[in-house]
Amino acid sequence: MGMLDGRTAVITGAARGIGFEIARTFIDAGARVMIGDIDDEAGAAAVAELGGEDVVRYRRCDVRDGSAVEAVIDAAEDAFGPLGVFVNNAGVTRDATMRKMTEEQFDEIIAIHLKGTWNGTRAAASRMREHGGGAIVNLSSISGKVGLVGQTNYSAAKAGIVGLTKSAAKEVAFAGVRVNAVQPGLIRTAMTLAMPQHVWDEKMAEIPMGRAAEPAEVANVVLFLASDLSSYMTGTVLEITGGRHI
Repeated sequence: MGMLDGRTAVITGAARGIGFEIARTFIDAGARVMIGDIDDEAGAAAVAELGGEDVVRYRRCDVRDGSAVEAVIDAAEDAFGPLGVFVNNAGVTRDATMRKMTEEQFDEIIAIHLKGTWNGTRAAASRMREHGGGAIVNLSSISGKVGLVGQTNYSAAKAGIVGLTKSAAKEVAFAGVRVNAVQPGLIRTAMTLAMPQHVWDEKMAEIPMGRAAEPAEVANVVLFLASDLSSYMTGTVLEITGGRHI
């Protein structure tokens, strides 16, 4: 039996990148997955690549809009049954030094990452309470632990997700709903591989294990937190960094 057999999962921002790999991992573990994203073309391609609508569906969802988050959960439950797992993964970057960052760039990142995670956590926890429990996993970042130059917006949002996770975990633990977070470090994705070589080299020099992570290595930790293997864990933050910034 798979670790998520019979469970319905919603993953935001899963049309590509780390979210897509989480979706693949969940499906392999027996879950049925609803992808919420704003890239319709990538969403359709993801459904086709991951096995079709018997195991995965796509619905457009801007996580800044609480009603859109509720709608994607409705769609998941209509297609596959009661919500059991929710992963708040959607995100973008708008990097700039504080002097050059615009107010709009700051507000956009806070809205997508922090408010979006609040919208997802709030809506998912409400459904899971009705069903007798569930697991929520929030994607923070090592940037939320240490702060990175050029990321006052992103670091603030990702640090906020840690506080949100811990507060929400305390509020809903009595109802069997667990809320945990992960903090990935340098992950080998199309976005990070586009970095200038000197920036990549600087980051690599900080990693005791001497390599970047593959998206599947993040997905496996998220699977652990979504499954019964972590049944006595809530409010925790797991770093996936190869030892960077320990």
